[in-house]
Amino acid sequence: MAVYNLERLNVFLVEDNFYVRTILEDTLRHLGVGRTVACENGAEAIEYLKSMHESPHMEARFGFDIIISDLVMSPINGLLLLRWVRGAKESPNRFVPFIMISGAADRDYVGAARDLGVTDFLSKPFSAASVSRHLLEVIDYPRQFIASHKYFGPDRRRRDQGAPGEERRQTSDDNVTIVYSSNRIVKPKSATEVWIFRLPNTLKEKVGGLGSSGPGELPTKLLEEAEEQLERAALDFTEWALNYLGQLSNICAEALLKPGRRQQHFQDINLLALELRGQGGTFGYPLITIFGKMLYDCTGEGCREDDSALEIVKAHIDAMRAVIRDKVAGDGGEIGRQLLKSLRQAIAKHSKVS
Repeated sequence: MAVYNLERLNVFLVEDNFYVRTILEDTLRHLGVGRTVACENGAEAIEYLKSMHESPHMEARFGFDIIISDLVMSPINGLLLLRWVRGAKESPNRFVPFIMISGAADRDYVGAARDLGVTDFLSKPFSAASVSRHLLEVIDYPRQFIASHKYFGPDRRRRDQGAPGEERRQTSDDNVTIVYSSNRIVKPKSATEVWIFRLPNTLKEKVGGLGSSGPGELPTKLLEEAEEQLERAALDFTEWALNYLGQLSNICAEALLKPGRRQQHFQDINLLALELRGQGGTFGYPLITIFGKMLYDCTGEGCREDDSALEIVKAHIDAMRAVIRDKVAGDGGEIGRQLLKSLRQAIAKHSKVS
């Protein structure tokens, strides 16, 4: 098995959370990635990519091999960024592998990203091993690109087995146009016309896999160092999490003063819950991820916005503060079970209040 060297790779990272962005940059560096450029939202990312398109010399020298982008961002989220990368004339590389990362790796989000041409989907919480695995996936198994009347992106039928009821019909080479160069991208005008782009695997050549037929791997030492770096970062997680929990408490206090005008408050709560859901497990606190997901699920679109709903939010805050205060790592054992039981009892109590 070939051992890859990622020092020639250029990665474009888009993440609106400064703490998470820094952690991902450090993880990529410890995995051996040579250059990472980071932007804090989709709007900034598009402007940067436009500047590359307008400067061919810059694009030729610093063109990105992989994009890793968060999904939930403002003012332009990861889905809109993906749509722009795959479809805009100003996009410097419409074929670039695009890995979407989010704590909201739910079926609807995954489906939307898939239909817009995502290459892979990395769920938060993440680990150095999961980041490494997704990088190796796009290097070792590049998918042919499909251009049809309604879709442009990686072939969505990369796996032999689809979900029950999923369309798995294969298109034969006899009724498609096969293209071996990325120089010409034309959207088929006919609904039945399909172009298939089969491009050389330049990423595998870049990382030193030229001539190897099977998948490669990263040096074990690099993976160990990246995991150790994440463990060190966990020391800062408690401060970050307590800051978010403080924000949640402040939002609840403001919302109590504005009955009937709480939609924005619950939207803000939902976004903070998403962040907590995504990060807890990464830094050794899976209970934060569990409680964060529970809070995210009960504060989504169409949720209750009365005082009882705010009491449910407060119960989640108290449970997560207890996890941080008592350093309840892992599943928490008996303490974790009691915290989960108490939270569920509080939810049931306040859910009955009309």
